Amino acid sequence: MIVYRVAVALALPFLLALTLWQRARGRLAEGAILERLGRVPAPQGRTLWLHGASLGEVASARWLLERLLARDAGLSVLVTCNTATARAMVQAWALPRVTAALAPLEGQAARTLRGWRPCGLIVVENELWPLRIAAADAAGCPVLVIGARMSERSARRWAQAAPRLIAGTLARVAWLTAQDEASAARLVGLGLPADRLGPTQSLKALAPAPPPLPPPFAAPAPRARTLLAASTHDGEEAGILSAFAGQLGHGPFAHLILAPRHAHRGDAVAALVAAQRLTVARRSRGEVPVPATAVHLADTVGEMAHWYAMAGATVIGGSFARPGGHSPYEPAAARSAIVHGPGTGSFGPAFAALAAAGAAVAVPGLGSLGAALAGFDAGRQQALATAASAALARPGGAEALVDAIIARLRQPSG
Repeated sequence: MIVYRVAVALALPFLLALTLWQRARGRLAEGAILERLGRVPAPQGRTLWLHGASLGEVASARWLLERLLARDAGLSVLVTCNTATARAMVQAWALPRVTAALAPLEGQAARTLRGWRPCGLIVVENELWPLRIAAADAAGCPVLVIGARMSERSARRWAQAAPRLIAGTLARVAWLTAQDEASAARLVGLGLPADRLGPTQSLKALAPAPPPLPPPFAAPAPRARTLLAASTHDGEEAGILSAFAGQLGHGPFAHLILAPRHAHRGDAVAALVAAQRLTVARRSRGEVPVPATAVHLADTVGEMAHWYAMAGATVIGGSFARPGGHSPYEPAAARSAIVHGPGTGSFGPAFAALAAAGAAVAVPGLGSLGAALAGFDAGRQQALATAASAALARPGGAEALVDAIIARLRQPSG
């Protein structure tokens, strides 16, 4: 731990300089430096700290956050994340008694803990920062890790490079649920006490189906004629646009909602739309698509639920790019038929369940996407959506998880 502390201290000036540079370029909001140093104004009363790395992790925990707030009307929650996009998404939710902030840099969490004095720190998935977890443990704040993942490669690296560091970190975790049995076994092998291991589960799999949302504007095309490309990455949009344009006028889809993973790429994606000579309306500019609009560029954050509700079929972003596929749970819950590429990312078991049930269309590459879209009439969309909803359903687990978390939070004294 001493060597790690020294390395973190040496890296701190460079990380702060990077934060300053990002703030100067307008990529971070005012106050980012203070948040990175752990200075976040705390409310009065009982508080909880929930942390997720970025968009996917934090979004997967929204339902859990809402359930915890509903259970305790006096609870306030600090949600931290590593990216400005995720922070903006949480702010856009406008949930009462929720504060969004950038996560404190490693070694700077003590200020957050002193200010907020949380009854617990809930960590979503893989954010096992040794000094942050040690500081929480020292402050009497139980650390709960929900939906943890540990790949074979990561486990091997920890075991070879810092076995005592990871073992000491996992020994301070009060309770942990893993996404899959293999991750659970690796975490126990690295030092997690076996009696602190909870059931295998995924936050996204447990999330209840969201209630219908009123659309932000009148749909420009019927749902069965609308295709969503959700959370796309650089290198994917051009191929998706080409496949969509190739079937326009004679295929099943008349309208494409293109939602890049990172909203700041809006200008670059708009240029790709222009290159295809397609009409476009940009959400970030307040432009509303009409029936004659081919593409709605949804270059905003926090509105994906609207787009799933409008689209009869969804192309899973990241599945044709290096990050690997993003979550199939949200389109399945919204009953939007799923199309994806070869990359499954951290959702391998979910995509395997879809494949076993014949509940999604797997495409080997973007060059094959156009042919795959050709057969997506309304009947097939409905059949695939129904099968996906059944294949990924996990009834009964959500309330059990909330109960388990509440039981492990530090209770108020007196």
